[in-house]
Amino acid sequence: MIERKLMMVERIMYVDTKTPLNCVFAAKISGVIAEEHLRNALTKIQQKHPLLRSVIRIGDAQQPRFAVKDDMESIPLHIVQRQTDMDWLTESEREWYRPFKADNKPLAQLVWIKGNSVSELLWVLPHCVCDGTSIVTLMRELLGLLDNPDKELEPYQLFESVNEFLPQGFELQKKSRKAKFYLLLARFFFFLQRKSGKRNLGKNYAMHWKLDAETTAAITQGCKDQSISVHALLCTAFMQAFREVQGKAAKNKVISPVDIRHFIPEIKQDHMFAFAPTVELSLKKGNDNVVDTAKDIKTVLTQKIEKMNARELLWMGEQMHPLVERMISMLKSSPGGHDVTLSNMGKLQIPNEYNNFTLETIYSPTVAFPWLNSNTLVATTFNQQMDFTFMSNEDFLPKEEAIKIKDKAIAIMTLSL
Repeated sequence: MIERKLMMVERIMYVDTKTPLNCVFAAKISGVIAEEHLRNALTKIQQKHPLLRSVIRIGDAQQPRFAVKDDMESIPLHIVQRQTDMDWLTESEREWYRPFKADNKPLAQLVWIKGNSVSELLWVLPHCVCDGTSIVTLMRELLGLLDNPDKELEPYQLFESVNEFLPQGFELQKKSRKAKFYLLLARFFFFLQRKSGKRNLGKNYAMHWKLDAETTAAITQGCKDQSISVHALLCTAFMQAFREVQGKAAKNKVISPVDIRHFIPEIKQDHMFAFAPTVELSLKKGNDNVVDTAKDIKTVLTQKIEKMNARELLWMGEQMHPLVERMISMLKSSPGGHDVTLSNMGKLQIPNEYNNFTLETIYSPTVAFPWLNSNTLVATTFNQQMDFTFMSNEDFLPKEEAIKIKDKAIAIMTLSL
């Protein structure tokens, strides 16, 4: 049996035995789906990905471990009768809190919202086993196997240590001294922090909206004409929207995850992985020009990505396990220094044409973080349309205020170009 401890970021996303933290990703299909084809697809996908044949063992509360099992049960298929076009969002919010605790149950579930001619398929996975690229891969494989049940997927092995990703010539002794110094600084930082019992006790919520193809094309072309990226525009628009709605309470910062596969090609595009390094981006004071700000953000983002040493970052994180409980506690009680975590997944690499059904649309993933600052924006583009989900908690950011921020950001994006 293959086992490995959860990496640092996986451990944070695991939270603890009592706190589910799940990602949900939904697609809408027009056509008839055969249940046997769904189950066949789930079997083949599970055979490919070792994390879908794993459980989390809690021998050590600080360092739980993934254990790949040979006798793992099949990925459950939960069938719900479709009533309305918004059932996918209702089911998504319900699935946020699904516990994945059973010793012989996989760390995934598929929800089939079944209608006569239209259905939604929802992947549900703990965030500690997947990032955005992982869950897109699972949806692409699911749809491909539904269309072609005879298709085969190539399995791979679960890596056993982040040391497998270290480059040749990695100076372990020197880096270990550096890690000990960082650990000492981190301990001192947490020692200075005042402990807070503040928690989000309100209701988690998700908002969803989609831009039509014409508006999406206008934004994309406008960004191209101005030599800015869509991601830089999104960051600028939402930071300015937070500032205009919240005034001095706004942080003027966003956190953006970056796909680690760009830096470590050994982690294949179709392999499940949960660690995404992040970049912090700021809004300069006194500059309200959207295009100029977006150009600055694009430059800063490019510079930070170029300087990022993802392999060392991955290894360094493993040296911080002694502080994991303090980190989780701080995330649960601190408002943080940013307005929102903004994940722009870009154009989804999922075909939109199939022989046996039509893929009508895909909804951006949703997640309900148990942190005090749970503000999360996810953007995707599929079939020439930009799609957004925004998640938060009524205690931290009332939904009424979030709607104002969303409307303001859309206006900034569409009018500034």
